[in-house]
Amino acid sequence: MTYALPPLNALRAFEAAARHLSFKMAAHELHVTPAAVGQQVKALEARLGVQLFERLHKQLILTEAGQAYLPGVSEGFRHIADATAQLKPAAAVLLQLGVHGSFDLRRLKLAEFRSAHLEIGLQVLQPAGLHELAEGKVDLLIARGLGHHPGHRCDRVNEGSGLGDWLIAPEGTADCPEVVSFREWLRAAMAENPLANRRPRLVG
Repeated sequence: MTYALPPLNALRAFEAAARHLSFKMAAHELHVTPAAVGQQVKALEARLGVQLFERLHKQLILTEAGQAYLPGVSEGFRHIADATAQLKPAAAVLLQLGVHGSFDLRRLKLAEFRSAHLEIGLQVLQPAGLHELAEGKVDLLIARGLGHHPGHRCDRVNEGSGLGDWLIAPEGTADCPEVVSFREWLRAAMAENPLANRRPRLVG
């Protein structure tokens, strides 16, 4: 059976833009430019012969056709993701963690995570920043800053206010099982070891 499907990249662009109601946030999630998302959506609209979005000043609104199309497209991606997850061997999930250069990895005791989650192959890239996350070189990132990045989920690693260490993941993958497992483990590890939350004080 041959399926009459639009290009996959165009569908991904539409689905992400429809969830965020923003080409910019969809671009963050997909690691492309907002212009590229807009072009993919425009090509999809031309192929389908319908308008999927109303493009207003600084606002994106789904048309009736877009609202009707979104649930089926999203469900299709979920089915593909589920089928892929079931097909993978138990130990085939690779998780790439990026860490900023001044972070002391000894605070995390990553060997404990690896022992507790044999189904996840954790690899660490240090130093790494938002550039590596945007390029897809890492799946999630421990970054130093204020923790506000559109299109990303940001969770505080250490206590306090102002600048701090944040666990950052694109919204499109923030709920993937391996990312959720690491986030929950990190939260528990920080709670069990409050000293790990404290940054050394400069004396002098």
